[in-house]
Amino acid sequence: MKFATLNDGSRDGALQIVSRDGTRWTSATEIAPTLLAALENWDSLAPRLLVLSDDLNSGRVRGSAFDSAVCMAPLPRAPQWLDGSTFLNHGRLMDKAFDNPELPDFNTVPLVYQGASDDFRGPTEPVFFPSEDLFSDMEGEFGIILSDVPMGIDAQCALDHVRLIVQLNDWSLRKLAPYEMKRGFGWIQAKPSCSFAPIAVTPDELGAGWRDGRVQMRLHVSINDTEIGRAHGGAMDFDFSRLISHCAATRRLSAGTIIGSGTVSNDDPAAGSSCLAEVRVLEILRHGAPRSGFLGYGERVRIEARSDEGNIPFGATDQLVLRG
Repeated sequence: MKFATLNDGSRDGALQIVSRDGTRWTSATEIAPTLLAALENWDSLAPRLLVLSDDLNSGRVRGSAFDSAVCMAPLPRAPQWLDGSTFLNHGRLMDKAFDNPELPDFNTVPLVYQGASDDFRGPTEPVFFPSEDLFSDMEGEFGIILSDVPMGIDAQCALDHVRLIVQLNDWSLRKLAPYEMKRGFGWIQAKPSCSFAPIAVTPDELGAGWRDGRVQMRLHVSINDTEIGRAHGGAMDFDFSRLISHCAATRRLSAGTIIGSGTVSNDDPAAGSSCLAEVRVLEILRHGAPRSGFLGYGERVRIEARSDEGNIPFGATDQLVLRG
């Protein structure tokens, strides 16, 4: 199944079912008013949602033309947002960028932080930053949305709790990050609200694109229509099962919890980068100094995952950076 959230003027929007080809949608609010309500009652509501999805895909329900411009994030507000750093190539490059020593357990224990989940942004919504001097950057990622997860779950069972897969942009203000990292108490100012592609999909919708707890697709990242990256999600060093078990080691996770992969990153230079901080570190390594700047006002960032067949299952984030 594929889900989206229509912006109906409310905080949590109205749940919609999207056709498999991403061209049509229809309201699912008679079954569940919001995606969070569906997730919290998944076992009882999923069969009815599946019938509606089948009816839309077969043409028994006509639906209307899908429009990402009127979409909110699939979950405009979530119980919890946990973001990992599962692509070790990215972590190593960031350590070089900030002159940080590598953690002794860097290769064996995933890094995860807890971010804000109260105000996720829609796929075409402009993003507002107070100053260009804060070094605005995007971070293209994949994420999962969970059912209730018990404390202490084993990694071998963890993927049974993955209900939906999403694509997101974890915006970052790079000038503020080193100061907050050195204080050792987590990010607040350096991490504005994340943006999400319009469609959340059940794992079966991805077919071969979901394997080994990883999204096996390339994430295409462009600035002003110039592609800077197409890194492959299959390169995750810690897969999502490991992230779930890590996050649930000492607490339960509520239905609707979102866990991010961290910036999609490959060690193949031809794959480019999913964030400008990586671009700049690679320029320093090659040329002795960065040649690219961070994002300026009026620039447009587009991110979309594509299958080998050219399908775009999540839709895209396509957003302007503006003064706010």
